[in-house]
Amino acid sequence: MSTARFPEGFVWGVSTSAYQIEGATAEDGRGPSIWDSFAGGRNGDPACDHYRRYPEDVRLMKDLGLAAYRFSVSWPRVLPEGHGRQNDKGLDFYDRLVDELLAAGIAPYATLYHWDLPQALEDLGGWTSRDTASRFADYARTVHDRLGDRVDTWFTLNEPWVAAFVGHASGVHAPGRRSAADAFVSAHHMLLAHGLALEALREGGVARAGIVLNLSPVLTPAQLADFSLRPPEEDAEAVARIDALHNRQFLEPVLRGRYPEDLLPLVARTAGLGHVHDGDLDVIGRPIDLLGVNYYTPIAVQAQPGAPAQPDFPGSEGVLFCSVPTAVTAMGWPIVPSGLSLVLRRLTADYPGTELMITENGADFVDVVTADGIHDVDRIGFVEEHLRALRTSLDEGARVRGYLLWSLLDCVEWADGYRRKFGIVHVDFVTQRRRLKDSALWFRDVVSRNGLGDERPKRPTLETVAARANVSRATVSRVVNGEASVSPEVRAAVLRAVQELGYVPNAAARSLVTRRTDSVALVLSTAAPQGDALVAAVVRYATSVLEGAGKQITLMLADTAESRRRVVQHVEARQVDGVVLLPPDGHGPLAERLARTGVPVVLLGKPAIASLVPYVDVDHVAGAAAATAHLLERGRRRIGVVCGPTEVVAVQDRLTGHRARLQEAGLRPLPAPAGHDRGSGEQAARQLLADHPGLDAVFATSDDLAIGALSAARAAGRRVPDDLAVVGFDDIDAASCTAPPLTTVRVPVTDQALALARLLLSRLDGRHAAPVVLPTRLVVRDSS
Repeated sequence: MSTARFPEGFVWGVSTSAYQIEGATAEDGRGPSIWDSFAGGRNGDPACDHYRRYPEDVRLMKDLGLAAYRFSVSWPRVLPEGHGRQNDKGLDFYDRLVDELLAAGIAPYATLYHWDLPQALEDLGGWTSRDTASRFADYARTVHDRLGDRVDTWFTLNEPWVAAFVGHASGVHAPGRRSAADAFVSAHHMLLAHGLALEALREGGVARAGIVLNLSPVLTPAQLADFSLRPPEEDAEAVARIDALHNRQFLEPVLRGRYPEDLLPLVARTAGLGHVHDGDLDVIGRPIDLLGVNYYTPIAVQAQPGAPAQPDFPGSEGVLFCSVPTAVTAMGWPIVPSGLSLVLRRLTADYPGTELMITENGADFVDVVTADGIHDVDRIGFVEEHLRALRTSLDEGARVRGYLLWSLLDCVEWADGYRRKFGIVHVDFVTQRRRLKDSALWFRDVVSRNGLGDERPKRPTLETVAARANVSRATVSRVVNGEASVSPEVRAAVLRAVQELGYVPNAAARSLVTRRTDSVALVLSTAAPQGDALVAAVVRYATSVLEGAGKQITLMLADTAESRRRVVQHVEARQVDGVVLLPPDGHGPLAERLARTGVPVVLLGKPAIASLVPYVDVDHVAGAAAATAHLLERGRRRIGVVCGPTEVVAVQDRLTGHRARLQEAGLRPLPAPAGHDRGSGEQAARQLLADHPGLDAVFATSDDLAIGALSAARAAGRRVPDDLAVVGFDDIDAASCTAPPLTTVRVPVTDQALALARLLLSRLDGRHAAPVVLPTRLVVRDSS
């Protein structure tokens, strides 16, 4: 068997979900789901109009030669109130779909729950109510009674981690709750629902049933560079904790009938254990026939004392979530194909005998529709690299029976709406016209020959070599740059992959072939209002990543008209392959002039014209909204805002978030303009207190301004936080040292630096590079 061929009988197919493609949300008796309520009806209709156009979509699958189609059943379409009254018209639709699939020679794989809980059940407590698990088992019986004579493979739940923690802890997904306790309780009830539904399916005679989990290897940044490294004890604890929260919280109960011992204290501290009843784990741990694995990207963490918990990882205090220095998808997800091999290797070792199926793997890229087709070479490269990693895992003994690509159609990407493109079939959401992308035609060829073939990829990249050699991208970089820190066995595997793929490894040869200089300009413009911390992080971390990728760094200053002219001339002369321009405010026309050179440029911070070039920034709007919501939750109603110069884009965004949250509460902003420094913040706060004697809170658009506001409060005899709460933004070092310590919004400085480096590497590799916007986190201290 060649390295590119797959075993005889390997199953090739695609996956979709009901809410994302069906549309018809208010037709033929379907009841509302939590996503209809959460999205306000904006997303789910018409979606891809699959409810009416399913025959066309099945024909597309047949034309692609697919053997399997994993779809999800819409619970509110079948049982509009979640239980009781059955909607026969809804079941009739799935009858027709299954018959159409079987007539086309395509095996239907049914997923019972892909996040669209009936709103009627949410009104009764949703997944925080134990009764919902019993209602789910009844729903499973109802669907099986209608489809069980034709559907052989069943999955109970899809990605319960996302539904529980992104839906109930961070509130980014429906139902939009923000309660760590609710998340843990919901996770357990979803697992209980799985066990009860599995029992119901077994009673109906189902021979093959399982669950779908989203699994990610959890590693330190150093391990991403070398999988064999053993992290320091404090980092190892951080890795184990996040692995317990994300992976083992679901793997262990389903496959071993128990919760991880290191998880239970986190659950007990946050939610108690009263929701876990005697006998629950026996039900949850009933044997499954198939474990669906959804893989997209790894998780990188390290210990950082004092770091607050990430909202969708309650219990992650003291853990820093790090950027992965590699190319990314349009959603900003790091592309690490070898992470799939790590997941499968772990499942094979820890849960031997478990039959696996890749039930989701795919990527969002920006597609350009042209007269001669949709040439999505990035998507082809992504899938190919992951299939090569999967092929390696099969050689290592992983029991993977098939690969279901995500997704057939461009569709509704949940809270992101219609702007994400995961499909291999383009959908015009105005006309509903379907068009095969190049990736669909390429995947058709893969399916027809049951493998990738032995031809060399058209454009081998570091990721391609890493997937073939089953190592990380950084390890490949070290080998091709001649570093001695790599073991002889790994070096031999990398060099063999380099030869097989035709990758040009040394700098001199790359220069001859591509005319690259392997140099990158790090251009510093005027000083940023945030101070030096962000610039220092970029110089330190971005430089480290870029140098690790074989790039030479040229540091250039552009603080005068003459120096800016020299920078542009240097870039126009192609003396560098790419440019990192920082800080975020102050580059003026320089970014535009550099963009016109045709050399890849990335910015730190959103420019005034956001579409100018790719950039890395943080979500200033959401951060300011969270800070303002925090003050409102503590009963503050007269909130002043000390704002920096409004020509600064970050300040504009922070003001936008602040005003929007006040408007939701029926309040109006009380602004006081200031400069950048603490003195101007103190002066602005003094004026606010004089103009509004009843002021009970101040939000400042930077920590320096907030520290000035603290001084103004003391001078006015106001007690913080009793009389006046103060919140800043940036979490500079001084924020934790004020008296009292300052509540603020943490900006992930290191992550911005790493994201800048990987964004530039993505552009240098010829990949699409969309802007990266990182989340902020509220850090509550004594000043509020």
